[in-house]
This record gives sequence, structure tokens and C-alpha cells, in this order.
Amino acid sequence: MPKHIYKIVFSALVSGYLLTGCQIVSVKNQAINVTIANERESILTRDKLSEASLNVLSMTGREAKVCSEQPDQCIQELQQIPQIQEEQLLSTASEIYLSKALTFEKSNDCKISILNRTQSEEKQKLQQVSYDQCLDQQLYMLDKSIRYSYAYMFKTKRGPQDRIFDNRQVQIRDFYNLALAKLIPTYALRHKPTEVQSQIKVGNSIYKINFDAYPQLKQQKIEQLLSSYNLNFSGLRSINRRDGFGSEFVVVLPQVKDDIGEGKAKYIIDPINFSYKNGINPNIHQARYLAATIIAEPKSSQNIQDILNQSEFELKAFDPYKYEKVSMAGKSYPLAANFSTPYGLWLAQNNLGKAAYLSLIDRDDRLTMPHLYMLEPYNPNKKIIVLVHGLASSPEAWIRLTNDIMGDNALRENFQVWQVFYSTNMPIIESRFQIYALINQAFAQVDAKSAAKKDAVLIGHSMGGIIARLLVSDADVTKKALSMMNNRQLAKYQKLPIVSQRLVIRDIPNFNRAIFLAAPHRGTEYADRWFTKAARKIIRLPVTFVSAIGDSLQSQNLDFKELMDQIDQGFIQNGPSDLSHQSKFMELTEDIAPRKGLAFHSIMGNITKSDDLNVITDGIVPYKSAHLSGALSEKIIKGGHSIQETPEAVLELRRILRLHLTQLGLQKP
Repeated sequence: MPKHIYKIVFSALVSGYLLTGCQIVSVKNQAINVTIANERESILTRDKLSEASLNVLSMTGREAKVCSEQPDQCIQELQQIPQIQEEQLLSTASEIYLSKALTFEKSNDCKISILNRTQSEEKQKLQQVSYDQCLDQQLYMLDKSIRYSYAYMFKTKRGPQDRIFDNRQVQIRDFYNLALAKLIPTYALRHKPTEVQSQIKVGNSIYKINFDAYPQLKQQKIEQLLSSYNLNFSGLRSINRRDGFGSEFVVVLPQVKDDIGEGKAKYIIDPINFSYKNGINPNIHQARYLAATIIAEPKSSQNIQDILNQSEFELKAFDPYKYEKVSMAGKSYPLAANFSTPYGLWLAQNNLGKAAYLSLIDRDDRLTMPHLYMLEPYNPNKKIIVLVHGLASSPEAWIRLTNDIMGDNALRENFQVWQVFYSTNMPIIESRFQIYALINQAFAQVDAKSAAKKDAVLIGHSMGGIIARLLVSDADVTKKALSMMNNRQLAKYQKLPIVSQRLVIRDIPNFNRAIFLAAPHRGTEYADRWFTKAARKIIRLPVTFVSAIGDSLQSQNLDFKELMDQIDQGFIQNGPSDLSHQSKFMELTEDIAPRKGLAFHSIMGNITKSDDLNVITDGIVPYKSAHLSGALSEKIIKGGHSIQETPEAVLELRRILRLHLTQLGLQKP
């Protein structure tokens, strides 16, 4: 190769090397998820500020970490740079202050170890001082983040509607919602009030709580105000919420005297004529765990500087069941909501699943009487669904259905749920009578002219399905019952309320639709297998119930022992024994049909591969027992006895409930 060619090649190589060495920007393919993450992630999803904030900070020449450590100084420096636009400044400041608040929250100074109690009194005092100071600093940062977020969203030249597709606006909304969600519980940690106060004071900032949009909470003591962000439930398959503006909370009202956990309850033989204190059955429980959405808004402000430094804020609480939108700065915006968290917290804190088993073996006489729980504040404009669980169960049996109702806009807007809890070791006919009285008393509290008074829906599973059928039926089985007794002299007992009230079955007229799931209307052979017979011997009639019967008979100068000796031949027995297809209860009630004109439906399971109606069973209840003639619909679903937990059953229930609304003219077909 000629010498001049070598020179050319060498020069080209050197030039290429030098050019490459000076190149700052290069290109390569990047995964799309990385691109999206870089655009949308923020301090809320990673231990790093958003790209938008980092871009602004690059104008100061300071590292993000240093800026986040000294937010006040950093923001002051940003304010001196004219090239930084107003929206950029406000949004970046909101994230920086929130970042610092989260840093404080994670620090050891904002935590007090249980080991602190083992230290000297002097060290405990020093740690407490450090703890209080840390919380004060955290509150200061949260306050600043709320103010800058609000100013960005509502006081800049562009309004929220002008940035509807901006990712940055979604981020700032989230900063605002989270800062507010942390402000309230952090204040409670710092000051430890025995109940929720009317205002929160953070340095010179004052946040006054306003319940004008939540009248039920006015003049009402609030035990706790818990952020939904901090609550996670293992038993809920999904959390039903609504995206929007505002921070989601659970309002916990004080526990009433007669609620779960309070003393021993007296068994009331005649709940219909009993004289209750204040005329209200204490076993009817208004909703104690309430969904609330809170917004923070300046009480009065003229400009951005007022909002950032001077304005007093209002914490406005809204009932998300009644409000879907909120007015902010003269415009209407969607209101955030979390419908599942109050329900989950109610289930978790009351541990009803455990209570169900304790009551079954007569280990918790506080729950011998049935209870009715309203899951949301009573609404006169919404139809009522009453749910009745089965043997050894509790309202936990209805988690999936209840949660789905909350997550379905049409159902949530038109229905409110009442749950019945009862002791399943009681004779079924006794449970029916007690629940009958309880539900009637609950409906008696409802305004006669309200929509909630009529067209209610009753849903029962298993033993609860039997009870549900008898709650919407009319029958007098007195003669048939007395004929089963060996001693004809027992006819003298038939006029006693203790007997006649239970044998004359009356329907509850507030219901015009019922749904029965896996209900053994004609009993089950499963109750007669050796292991269930063994369990039946362990499960006794509640002591409080038996004692109450004795007291009632003695007051009538009647022989309690005579009655029990005669009718303890299978006529009065525990709930599981009543489920036997050979029981006298089944003989007495199996032919009782729902009242004429009532719309009712059946849903049952099938664990077999057969389509033969004589073979189909859910493993406990055969089709022939669950079937009722005259049903508007009958759905057989692949699955076992706990069929109400399956997606197919929930979909069928939702179909029926929507049909109910359509036929009432409340929803278009």
C-alpha cells in the first residue's frame, strides 16, 4: 500500500476517535416502561424527585439531595431565577417539601421505640423532646406542600381544566392528597387528643374542620380520623375507590355502650313488646365506620402569596356517598372516595368471624341476641338490602358481594346494606322470630314516606336462606307443632307469647324481593353424618336463652321442667340439629312458601359433573332441598356450599339487583 494511503487511513482513524471523544450525546434504544416511568414517577413511587422537579433544580446548579435537605433555602434560590416559570416553581416546591416530610417520617427521631421505656427517665424525656420536634418539622413540611400544591392547581394562569392531560398536574394532585392524608394523623401523633379536635394548628397555620357537607358529623364526637392510605386489608380482594380530588379517610365514631365488647347482654324473650331504653333496640347499630373525603382550601385568599404564607385553611369533610363532585375555586371537580376501607376496618376491628364460632359453642353470650349493622349512614332515598348469613358464619360471608355493591356505581347509588349477625346455635325458629322483630324495629325507624321504607331486598345464605324464606312468608303452624308433642296437655302453652309468637309466622312487608343461596329448605343428610352428629352434641342451646325461658314460665306459674321434658324430644334443639332433613323443624316448615306476589330467586352450587337434578349437590345441600317452586330465576353454579363467594354468584346477584332497579324505574334496562 502506498505511503500516502496509510496517512489518509491514519488521519481518518484519529479524526473519528477525537470526534467520538468529544461527543456528549449518544443514542440507544430504551424500553418503553423505562420511558413512562421516567415521565410519571415521583417522590411517591421512588426515593428520588420527579424528572420535572430535577429539571428545575438543574437551573440552580445544586444537587437534588442538598436541596431536599434544605427546602426553605432551596425554594428561596429558585424564586430568584427569573427563567423559572410560576408553575415550575410551585410544583417543584410542593414535591421538595413533601420529600422532606417523608424523610422525617422515616427517621429514627420521628419514632419512639418500645425499648425507650427501659431507659432512664432523663433519656426518655430527651427522646420525647426530639420526637416532638421531629413531628413538628414534619407537620411544617406537610403544611408547605399542601399550600404550594393548592397554589399550583388553582391560582396559576392556567386552571386545572387547561392541564387536564398534563402528567404534572396528576402528580401535584397526588402530592396534595397525600400531604393532607399525613397531616391529620401526624398531628394526632404529636398532640394525642382523646378525640378529633375542631382545628389543627401547625406553627402559625390553622386548619379548621368544617362538617357543613357532612351533617351527620356535626355536633358528633369523633374517636378517630384515619387515613385510608395507611390501611391495607388481607381479606378484601379489591378496594373500591373513586379517583379525584381530596384525601380519603375513615371516620370512627365512639363505640356505644351496648355494642360488641360491652358487658353481658340480657336475653329478651319478647323483643316485640320489650321496653327498650329511649325506645330503640340497642342491637340496631348505626354505621360507626364512615367513609369521608377531606379537602383543604384557603378560607380567604387574594393571591398566591396569601396562600403560601398567610391564609387560614378549612378542612372540608364530604360524604362520598352523597357527593361525587366538589367545587374548588369556582369550578366543579370529581371528588375522590374510598368505599371499601370503612367496611374492611369494621370487619377487622370487630373480629366477627371469631365471634361467630364463639357464639356457636355458647362462649360469647353478648351475641346471643341478633344484631343489625348499617354499613353506611342511613339514606332515606336508597333502597335497603338485608343480608343474613349461614351456620357458624358472620357478615364476613358477604365480603365479596358487599364490596362489589360498593364498587358498582348503579348499585352504590341506589342501595344501602344492612347486615344481620345472629348466634347460629339457637333453634332456627327462635332465630327467625328474633330477626323478624329486629328487622321490623329497624324499618320502624325509617320515615314512612321515604324510598327506603319499601321495595327492600332480602338475601340469605344456607341457614340464613331458610330464615330469609320464613321472614317473607305467612303461616300459622301452631296446631301442627302441638300435634308433634306427646302430651296433649301441652296445648295450654299455645296461648303463651313464648310459644304463639314463634309459631305464628308473619312476613315483613318492606321486602318485595328475596334471594336464597344454597339454602337447605328441606334439610340435608349432611347434618346426620357421624361427625356432624358429634358436633351437634357439643353445640348446646345458649344458657341465657334457656334461663330466659325458665324465668318466663315461672312468671306464668307454669312448670318449666314439664315443658322441657316434653318438647326436648327434638322439637326445640340447636340450629345445626334443625338442619337435619329428619328434624321436626323441617317437618314443620319445609312446605311454607314465600308470600304470593313476592319476587324471589334461587342460586345453588354443584360440585358434581352431572346435570341430573336428582344428583346435583353443593356437597352439603342437594338441589332438591335448595329448589323452590315459583322462583323467577334459578341459577346453578359450579362450586361448593360457600357459593356466595364465587364470582359467578356475585355476578348473578348483581344482575338480580340491577333488574330490581329496572323494574322499579330507577335504572334504564
